[in-house]
Amino acid sequence: MNAIISASELAVESAGTNPPVVLDVRWQLSTAKAAGEAPFDGRAAYAEGHVPGAVFVDLEAELAGETGPDGSGGRHPLPDVEAFGAAMRAAGVHDGRPVVVYDGGQGWAAARAWWLLRWAGHESVRVLDGGLAAWTGPLSTEVTRPDPGDFTPRPGALPVLDADGAAALARDGLLLDARAAERYRGDVEPIDRVGGHIPGAVSAPTTENVAADGLLLAPDALTARFRGLGAQDAGPVGVYCGSGVSGAHEVLALAVAGYEAALYPGSWSEWSSDESRPVATGPDRG
Repeated sequence: MNAIISASELAVESAGTNPPVVLDVRWQLSTAKAAGEAPFDGRAAYAEGHVPGAVFVDLEAELAGETGPDGSGGRHPLPDVEAFGAAMRAAGVHDGRPVVVYDGGQGWAAARAWWLLRWAGHESVRVLDGGLAAWTGPLSTEVTRPDPGDFTPRPGALPVLDADGAAALARDGLLLDARAAERYRGDVEPIDRVGGHIPGAVSAPTTENVAADGLLLAPDALTARFRGLGAQDAGPVGVYCGSGVSGAHEVLALAVAGYEAALYPGSWSEWSSDESRPVATGPDRG
């Protein structure tokens, strides 16, 4: 099934006989909290206006678990499976009903929800291409209170990498780093302990998968991009980012391009928390 849906397609399906469950996952990566400022409030944004019938899902509380005391899992570890299932059922998610997820337009948070649901075995999940910014229909300020769903997570439907697996793939296959190029090079590191990248990884900023209008590039353009980065038709591909959020968007883009990629959920926040792990800097793979 296609991993994305257009705003016009969502409008048609929402008016049909089997409308999708729509999840609003607005969230922003921000250093505001560290600076003593108020972080972005997705729930408040939802209250101001959302796709009619959409249910708000909190990325930090419902799409991530607790970081280990040693930094294991990174900033956004995979959530506890039972807790994730309970959160999705509370949001009205059913095993046999399609799901559409959206965010404010960047696509990262929506892709995180898409990836988790697909990884947990849901077979029909799509991301609204362009997010809420692409939606031209009416907005609602009414809080949606859905009937509970029956979704039961069955983890393992999508491939996952741990730190050792990511290191091996960087050596023997293709591991893409979805962060900004300056973070890959180690020029700056606004969030994690140290800058740089996993030795052998290839810089592939996820922002370059999106056109100026905020929509994903066409499948053939994405295929050409990933082939240019070293993806092969039958070769393994892995992705990491800072904490498994923007990396999920790169996995989504790879899926649209025809590649199944493994995600390293712990990503750089987990990798860099262990001082024994090697770090490469500069523009080369290292």
